[in-house]
Amino acid sequence: MAQGGAAGRGAAKPQDRGWAWMVLLAAVVLQGLTLGFPCCIGVFFTDLQHEFQASNSETSWFPSIMVAVLHGGGPLCSILVKRFGCRFVVMLGGLLSGLGMVSSSFCKSISQLYLTAGLITGLGSCFSFQAGVTVLGFYFVRWRTLANAIASTGVSLGFTLWPLLSQYLLDEMGWRNTFLIFGGILLNCCVCGAIMRPIQLASGSLPQPAKTGEEPGSGAEEAQMSNGASPHHPALQQHTRRTTCFQVLQKYLAFDIFCQNKGYQIYTIGVTWMMMGFALPHVYLVPYAIHNGVEERKAALLISIIGFINIFIRPLTGLLSGHRVFTGRRIYLFSLAVLLCGLSNFICVISAEFSVLILYCVILSIAMSGIGALTFQVLMDVVEMDRFSSALGLFTILESITLLIGPPLTGLLVDITSDFHYVFYNSSFFLISAALFMGLSFCALEKKTKLREASKAPLDNPSRYQYSETPTEAQAESESPPAVVYITSI
Repeated sequence: MAQGGAAGRGAAKPQDRGWAWMVLLAAVVLQGLTLGFPCCIGVFFTDLQHEFQASNSETSWFPSIMVAVLHGGGPLCSILVKRFGCRFVVMLGGLLSGLGMVSSSFCKSISQLYLTAGLITGLGSCFSFQAGVTVLGFYFVRWRTLANAIASTGVSLGFTLWPLLSQYLLDEMGWRNTFLIFGGILLNCCVCGAIMRPIQLASGSLPQPAKTGEEPGSGAEEAQMSNGASPHHPALQQHTRRTTCFQVLQKYLAFDIFCQNKGYQIYTIGVTWMMMGFALPHVYLVPYAIHNGVEERKAALLISIIGFINIFIRPLTGLLSGHRVFTGRRIYLFSLAVLLCGLSNFICVISAEFSVLILYCVILSIAMSGIGALTFQVLMDVVEMDRFSSALGLFTILESITLLIGPPLTGLLVDITSDFHYVFYNSSFFLISAALFMGLSFCALEKKTKLREASKAPLDNPSRYQYSETPTEAQAESESPPAVVYITSI
């Protein structure tokens, strides 16, 4: 196990060539199996409602928990990767995902689905996906950006194929047998993990063991011992535990960055608010179409259309945003994509005809591609890379909370009013308000910075006041990847 944990800390032979491309192929499959999977849950929404006599709000908790855990489990995944290595964590995630879906096929109530498919499968998908992305940093240095871009196409492939497969199996054998088959399919994450073998360290490059004085809390312990205190003294042990907990929180949840960096603060609040409405169309689009007379097979095809267009638009969006013209302006591109995503929801309010819904899916997919391609790039722009991992921890935890509560609250509103239009009204409200908040706030922040520069007032901490980009591409080729990093995707 220690070999896997140390995979990124020494010079490695197979980087950027040979077996690395097999690992990349496994990462593509992993992203399709994990991130792409929640998109098919809407296909089963109506059947689960009838089976368990559940309301829209009760049924929507199931996909909400799955997606929230998938996004919010990053810090726990990082700890496991650091302790056991990427290969083990990917295979553990595959086992949990398969176990969760197999158990779901035997559930007798909707609340049991919250535990099996929601928590267990969501946590397993989180482990497999995030550890699979992390291992790419070990296998690729020169081509790391290209490798991550190729791996992200697996999400779009999953969005395209999962709904079609779900509808076919649902028609042929019902939702219980379909969930049983899904459990077997998700076990293929273990196969992908087996391919991701740890990189052999070059001779003479074994990492040096950490000094005792570098361990969390050891400095405080030594200071107490120098004053004559016993290391087993209750007060010393309590102080050491507090110090260790504070350092762990500082490492994985950077509250200090949130308080000091205005750009990170605005962006985190904006994305967290945005997530209240972002997932609503994915959960309710298929039930909405079926409710308005669209055939079930055609309704499932709508999600596949979104995924298919993403395959081509997302890489183009990433290339466009990387152009030097948009340097320092990516946050405005991101806000524009969020605004377009919110405005597109009004198409569904106008009409529920299948041809109109196809137009909606095309526009929504283009906007989603921009959001997916830019979310973490903008985060890298507003936070220094040496603190990116901890900033990402707080970012994903907060967005997972709103991902969790957004669909059930909207489902409750639909239950009260019996009107599916409120799904799209709510989604538009959160998306449009978040886009305006981020765009206008960063514009004001930029003007404030220019005024300070014009008056030549000295800044004690420039990153606290201005939105600036931190170059990362040059570092990617010269530095080894971090031993622990967790990345989520939209």
